Amino acid sequence: MLDGKKIVVVMPAYNAARTLKKTYDEVMSHGIVDLVILVDDSSRDETVLIARSLPSTLVHVHAQNCGYGGNQKSCYRLAIQEGADVVIMVHPDYQYTPKLIPSMASIIAQGLYPCVLGSRVLGGYALRNGMPLWKYVSNRALTFIENVIIGAKLSEYHTGYRAYSSELLKCINLGSCSDDFMFDNQILAQIIWRRYTIAEITCPTKYFAEASSINFRRSVQYGFGCLATALRFRWARLGFPGDPLFPATHVSDGDRQ
Repeated sequence: MLDGKKIVVVMPAYNAARTLKKTYDEVMSHGIVDLVILVDDSSRDETVLIARSLPSTLVHVHAQNCGYGGNQKSCYRLAIQEGADVVIMVHPDYQYTPKLIPSMASIIAQGLYPCVLGSRVLGGYALRNGMPLWKYVSNRALTFIENVIIGAKLSEYHTGYRAYSSELLKCINLGSCSDDFMFDNQILAQIIWRRYTIAEITCPTKYFAEASSINFRRSVQYGFGCLATALRFRWARLGFPGDPLFPATHVSDGDRQ
């Protein structure tokens, strides 16, 4: 608990046996996390066996692989069912440090912002921390284009380290988001569409063999998907209805935090 708020960490997992215990130990070291929810996306290693040995952990297993986005949908549904007030997604591959959990949770628990991103770009240490040059360049270029089209000012849309208030998750149409890697981009676009404010804090990251990553081909597909989402956003903002990601009924909600 933090400021009377229930803090739940969700872990979308796939073949994370080598790094899961290390990630979990650091998540729980702060003493504020009430529950860890791990959703296993039909792993082929011992991820589920290890997860079931961890205290204060709810384990949910997909009978078949549902994709990164499909995994997150289960994570957030279960977190809401468990009465979470603050939901923080931490990848169990230990690429993003769990040491930022107290800061991210506090921002939401105190009602400052309903969404916090751990940005790899803020602070200018992405390349120094090991981000491949081609990923850094494509991240910066894609983020710039998305900001121009959507009208936002995020440092990046592509981090996997995120925290949400449960109230925000309840008003987002998660079912309309992709079951693949596009999910992360589309949920942020929906949050901006509903005129909520997104906070960012700088986040050091690690790049190593066990850290999850998509290959170049899928990165290209992801990039075009992000551009398509931004164009859908702009199309809806121009007054063309019918997009389930950006329903017209939410356009006039007004600025909120």
